[in-house]
Amino acid sequence: MNLEFFITKRLIKGKENKSSISAPIIKIAIVAIALSVIMMLFAIATGDGLKEKVREKVAAFNGHIQIFNYDNNTSDVSVVPVSINQEFYPEFKNIDGITHVQAIANKGGIIITDDTFEGIIAKGVGKDYNWDVFKEYVVAGRLPNYNDKLNEEVLVSSLIANKLQLKVGDTFSTFFLKDNNPSQTPNRRNFTIVGLYDSGFEEFDGTYVFVDIRHIQRINKWSKDQVGSFEVFLNSFDAIDQKSKEIYGTTVSTLDSSNIKDKYRSIFEWIGLFDFNVALIIGIMIIVGGINMITALLVLILERTQMIGILKALGAANWSVRKVFLYNAVYLIAIGLFWGNLIGLGLLWLQNKFKFLTFADPKEYYIEYIPVHIDTVTVLILNIGVMLLCLLMLLLPSYIITRISPVKSIKFE
Repeated sequence: MNLEFFITKRLIKGKENKSSISAPIIKIAIVAIALSVIMMLFAIATGDGLKEKVREKVAAFNGHIQIFNYDNNTSDVSVVPVSINQEFYPEFKNIDGITHVQAIANKGGIIITDDTFEGIIAKGVGKDYNWDVFKEYVVAGRLPNYNDKLNEEVLVSSLIANKLQLKVGDTFSTFFLKDNNPSQTPNRRNFTIVGLYDSGFEEFDGTYVFVDIRHIQRINKWSKDQVGSFEVFLNSFDAIDQKSKEIYGTTVSTLDSSNIKDKYRSIFEWIGLFDFNVALIIGIMIIVGGINMITALLVLILERTQMIGILKALGAANWSVRKVFLYNAVYLIAIGLFWGNLIGLGLLWLQNKFKFLTFADPKEYYIEYIPVHIDTVTVLILNIGVMLLCLLMLLLPSYIITRISPVKSIKFE
């Protein structure tokens, strides 16, 4: 049996430890470790959760990568059509990591009611459109059905509907200017609202109305095999830069591509700051937990000075004695990690299920509640990291044991 480990177990199980001077200090150190772990778990889970939610919302309106004609301008409106007869449509077979490709066409228009009007972008979508990413944003009515014959069903945001005083079931008129001759009489289309959505992104909610793509094709006098652009969805956002390069290199020279990181640079620069904030919180919490453990270790050494002297007198090496106290520290840190993980993960599970923590100003974060996301690997890395860093911080204070004289320490009271 390992001697240091045996002594450590006797020290831990000893009844006198419960009434010793170090008992309350040890409890404080354990609580500090537990609270630090809870704070770190919340920082990581909320940071990753918010980033994931913002990415999902931006991608729901744009896809991760867009493919369009080189002649199109930089606006969201489709000007020059693209043929759907492409190698990558309806399925990207020569690039891995792509889950879906859909054809869309955007057209600027103005909704006019008896009392007011509102400028919008009609997003034309077809039967290939992936509504799964949009279902959670529908707050009233249902999603439109564009699988069969051409119809006038549209999905409008709650923001636009409130501005125009419209509701599910109402019909409104939209006017579209002709791209080749804006001075001519605009095209008029009547649409019926079948559903309202609310993504929390005013930039999108105040702009997009979802219509049947065949309306856009008719207004622009395009053929059935012509669309405005393609939206590509990936199975991992982390691969967006690499996949953007692969897609650009695979498509024909007349087509260009961009991704949402470039298109909405300010949004992604903002959520990129979360990583720094999370790292800062983790660093502060580890320092707080480490300082409390250093205090507990020094008190344990002071309390066990006579034992240290006796072990040294019996021939124990300095490192052997230090290991006894480091093993004890590992035990205390492990208790703190256990309770920290139990409470932290429990609260995160409750937040994920019941969403009881909300933002004071949802518009600032594009979502009402605080989203959380954490995986097993992250939890394991966090726990291992906390244990190792705390132990490294304890190596220097434990060096004080080497300065204790056996003769003086045995007389120590």
